Amino acid sequence: MFFTRTNTFNTSVSSKELQNRQLGAHVKIHNLDFEILERDGSLMIIPHSEQEESIKTLPITNVDMSQEGGQTKVTLTSKMRPADSGGPQLIVIFCFFIFIAAFILRLVDKNGDWTVTYILLGIDLFIFSMFVYRLQIGYFDYVRKVQAYVKSKGEHSVGDVKASVAV
Repeated sequence: MFFTRTNTFNTSVSSKELQNRQLGAHVKIHNLDFEILERDGSLMIIPHSEQEESIKTLPITNVDMSQEGGQTKVTLTSKMRPADSGGPQLIVIFCFFIFIAAFILRLVDKNGDWTVTYILLGIDLFIFSMFVYRLQIGYFDYVRKVQAYVKSKGEHSVGDVKASVAV
């Protein structure tokens, strides 16, 4: 929905080789371990947050690969874990209702004094901008780093399989 990101890139590495380079690997991003597993012919990058004490919104990334000529088309789809999606969805719904309330108040107000409407819109804008900022430094940062890791595995030559991304 709002929190799903898809990225597609092409690589000259075959899909089997790319899958072998990643399968069973562990990736450390911000001291959090992500494991790469195979499910239904595609790869899944799943966070291990059992040891994590703070609340974090983390992505689950599906890696789909298909051969097209001499190239491999890699599609990365990152979705928010179902356990994490409740809070962000509530914040979006809350901000939407504040916006609707301010809009209705603006239409109903006969005196032309829109102070309450502007206050509601300011509160709404502040809450939503803080929410987006927190998502950018948290959830979407994990998404970007996982995508960079997968891209790096597709760019290295066969002899350089052990190279890793510093994240």
